[in-house]
Amino acid sequence: SAFATAVGIDRSALSQLLSGASTRLPRAETLLNIAAEFKVSLDWLLGLSQDEGLTGEIRESLEIEEAPDGFDRTLLARWHAEAAGTKIRYVPAGIPDLLRTEALVDYEAGIANKSREAQAGETQYRIDYNRRPETDMEVCMPRHTLEIFARGLGVWDRFPEAARHQQLLHMATLLDDLYPTFRLFLYDGRMRYSIPYTIFGPYRAAIYVGDMYLVLNATQPVRKLTSHFDNLIRAADINAHEAASFTQRLAEMRF
Repeated sequence: SAFATAVGIDRSALSQLLSGASTRLPRAETLLNIAAEFKVSLDWLLGLSQDEGLTGEIRESLEIEEAPDGFDRTLLARWHAEAAGTKIRYVPAGIPDLLRTEALVDYEAGIANKSREAQAGETQYRIDYNRRPETDMEVCMPRHTLEIFARGLGVWDRFPEAARHQQLLHMATLLDDLYPTFRLFLYDGRMRYSIPYTIFGPYRAAIYVGDMYLVLNATQPVRKLTSHFDNLIRAADINAHEAASFTQRLAEMRF
C-alpha cells in the first residue's frame, strides 16, 4: 500500500502490525518514519499524548532562529500563539518590549540600527497578547535596569529626560492595567544574574543572543530554565503588585 511504501516497510509487515495478533511493536526506525511522514509526534503514536498538534513536529533539541524584520513573520510570534493558555516566563534584555512608548521604540531602533516598524509591531503584538483573558505572563528583571533608565545612563544617555519621565509613567499605567495577567518582578542585580530569555509554557525556551535566538525544544533544558526563572522570582524585592507604584515613584524622582 501507499502507507507501507511511504514509511519504508513491506505490506506483509504492515498487515501483521495491524492484525492485532502480534504483540510486537514497530521498529524505532519505522516509528520515526511514520512520525516524520505524517507530521505527528512519537508520544502520540505510542499513546503517551492525546494531542498530536502540540508536538506534531520532530525538532532538534537545539535550534538557532534568526530574527527577521517583521515580528509577525517570526517563529517567536507563532510560539506566543501556541503557548496561549500556559504561563510565559520572560527575562528581557532591557525595558520589556510591550511597556515601551513610541519614543523609546524609535530611540532604541535607531541606536540598534533596526527597523522602527518591526519594533513597533512587536510592541503592539505583545500588548494585544497580554490583553487576552487567557494570558498568563511573568516578567523578571534587575531593578537597576529601571533605575539606570530613570537616570539616563548607559544606552539611554541620549534619551531626553522628559521622554524618560513619560516612559516611566506609561509603564506604571500599563503595569496597573494589565495586572494580574502580566506580572513584573524586580530583583537585585548585584545578587542575581540572568541572560535574557523567554520560556513558552512547557514546550520551548528561546535565549536571546542579539539578532538571533538559541531555541531549546527538549523537555529537560526547558525545565532547568524554568527552575532558574522561579529562583529569580523568589529573589525579587519588588513583587508584581508593587511594580506599578515603584515605577510611578521613579517617574516622580528628579536626578
